Amino acid sequence: MIYDCAIVGGGPAGLNAALVLGRARKKTVLVDSGKPRNAVTHASHGFLTRDGIEPAEFRRIAYEEVLRYPSVSHQSDAVTAIARVADGFEIRLQAGAALLARRVIIATGLAETLPDIAGARDYYGSSLFNCPFCDGWELRDQPLVAVSEYGDLYHKAKLLMNWSRDLVLCTHGRGTLSEEERRDLAARDIRVIDTPIAAFEGRDGRLEAVVFADGSRIARSGGFLSPAQTPQLELQDALGCERNEQGGLVVDEMGRTTATGVYAAGDASYVMPSQLIFAAASGSRAGIAVVADTTEEAWSAGR
Repeated sequence: MIYDCAIVGGGPAGLNAALVLGRARKKTVLVDSGKPRNAVTHASHGFLTRDGIEPAEFRRIAYEEVLRYPSVSHQSDAVTAIARVADGFEIRLQAGAALLARRVIIATGLAETLPDIAGARDYYGSSLFNCPFCDGWELRDQPLVAVSEYGDLYHKAKLLMNWSRDLVLCTHGRGTLSEEERRDLAARDIRVIDTPIAAFEGRDGRLEAVVFADGSRIARSGGFLSPAQTPQLELQDALGCERNEQGGLVVDEMGRTTATGVYAAGDASYVMPSQLIFAAASGSRAGIAVVADTTEEAWSAGR
């Protein structure tokens, strides 16, 4: 059997692409390893009609809806290799099976690497977060900390002022703020601490304090980190897809990559902001592109 499309990745981007393809009666296989990036989060926000939903429940509902369409099937497995063959693509699975598809949508998302700080993983997803649009409301008016080793700390400070005026910025020993930015922050009573962080402390997933390498500490009840984010694209390099400056796949406005027959959706193409609703929308576009391209191909061939 050869599928019209294989989707690699079962997050909101891959699932929405499958929904579009299923409704267009395209034979589609969705391959999902079952390890979503947002699994550490207790609730997802910003998705109309699903605001505050648990990620596992979101996936359950999504799969229930997608698999109503008889042309869509699901393989719970990891992809180990993708290769171009005469009829399209061969997708090899960890369990040993091989699938054939005329088109491939890459929706493998991002891998996150948290700062090397003791306790960071204990509180990430419960009182430490990445995106203020996703979780700022839950931390409103609380004493917050923003930690980043990159160049986004000044911008994040301005953004976080929408939710709390009690804000401390930590560079974790990295000099990522200019003197002009530091003066601007000081004028707004936003404290900047350059001492490296030794640990986050608290209990039951609730942050209580930030402890620094010199032994000092500050009381904080929540905050935002800036994890290193890397698109999971190791398998796609063999297909000749061009990458953008952020490391994601270069795509056109509909998700077509630079490799014929290969599409990308969600964080695989570095869709920002990294939110469910943006990822789902990009999956819808990629699904529509696959339908459009396969339709044109069939029409030209007289089918």
